[in-house]
Amino acid sequence: MQELETDYLIIGAGATGLAFADTLLDETDAHITIVDRHGQPGGHWNDAYPFVTLHQPSSWYGVNSMELGSGRKDSIGLNAGMYELATGAEVNGYFSRLLTQRFLPSGHVHYRPMSNYVGDGVVQSLLSGEQVRVKPRRKTVFAAVYGPKVPSVNAPRYAVAPGVRLVPPNALPGLWQAAAQGPLPRHFVIVGAGKTAMDAVNWLLQAGADANAITWVMPRDPWIMNRLGTQPGQEFFAHSIGGQADRMAAIAQASSADDMFVRMEASGVVVRIDPSRTPTMFHQATISLAELQQLRRIRNVIRLGRVQRLEVEKMVLDQGEVQVAPDTLFIDCSASAVDLPPTQPIFQGNSIVLNMVRMPAVSFSAALLAFVEAHYGDDAQKNALCRPIPFPHTPKEYAHALLVHMGNQFGWSKD
Repeated sequence: MQELETDYLIIGAGATGLAFADTLLDETDAHITIVDRHGQPGGHWNDAYPFVTLHQPSSWYGVNSMELGSGRKDSIGLNAGMYELATGAEVNGYFSRLLTQRFLPSGHVHYRPMSNYVGDGVVQSLLSGEQVRVKPRRKTVFAAVYGPKVPSVNAPRYAVAPGVRLVPPNALPGLWQAAAQGPLPRHFVIVGAGKTAMDAVNWLLQAGADANAITWVMPRDPWIMNRLGTQPGQEFFAHSIGGQADRMAAIAQASSADDMFVRMEASGVVVRIDPSRTPTMFHQATISLAELQQLRRIRNVIRLGRVQRLEVEKMVLDQGEVQVAPDTLFIDCSASAVDLPPTQPIFQGNSIVLNMVRMPAVSFSAALLAFVEAHYGDDAQKNALCRPIPFPHTPKEYAHALLVHMGNQFGWSKD
């Protein structure tokens, strides 16, 4: 088996792995080898649905050395008046430029796409099966442990009977091609309550689907961040910095996690789809108020728990069954982008396990971890500065995650 050497072996070429490598290039003279299963950099963005965009302004994403986006504001659409949201295609193009215009020309980065990390430094080509052993002189960096899952590459967790028309959201823009095989569906069922489901609902509505023809299976109602509070421009100061002050006031005054979110809602920090229901889910999804109004057009919302089985003319859920039209198209949006393993220390001897240390800024977190790796001492010191933030699923978990987030920032301010 061929053996190669490098300083840092990074497993995963998504946003976190690339942001870590980018800062490492600036702060050290290390040689870096990046391994990824995809054929091009970008991680899960390669598998995302065609109409995906960032949740928050483009300027919050990307890597430190190369700004993503042009800093413009959208003048039309559901994000009108706010700073641009990069599309999936723009994000993929951005990461490709980063690789070809910065990483590879530096002479310090070796990139191995279409390759699987077997373990113990062994990397196997997915195309040829050939294995090489890459020996890191310093550390192995695991950049995909906490990577999000997307429906197109994850099978649903529920049973699907023969004859059921079930597709991931990736298939929606290509529905016109199915017209040659027969009539297009006139009824749609969205399965899932996260940001992917919200995007699918809004895409269907914008593409001309009748709101009354859309059924939304919502196992849990979500709290959602108001995108106004994420805007970087000075003109949004009252929403961004003021929103942070409102959040702190809500935390200080709240008697419970639910009360905290109701108080944040009153100040415009968060929103909910149905004001009459108390959400039990919070994954930090972010939308505009215009998107929220579109989502509220869907009146046929099923709240009977998770789907257990799909059949041609009915759905079987935790708490009952629901009949559906025989020409229904089911759209699977149930893959959880935040179905993550338990957190673990980031700096572990010869390994680094990248995780979020500032919420919800994954790119910033990875860049900061690279800076700490380059300039600080032993693992105890590094881990004290960089405590991993557990990704929240519920309002109560958000309170705990925010506490870790604030503790990290307090530590940085003292350092």
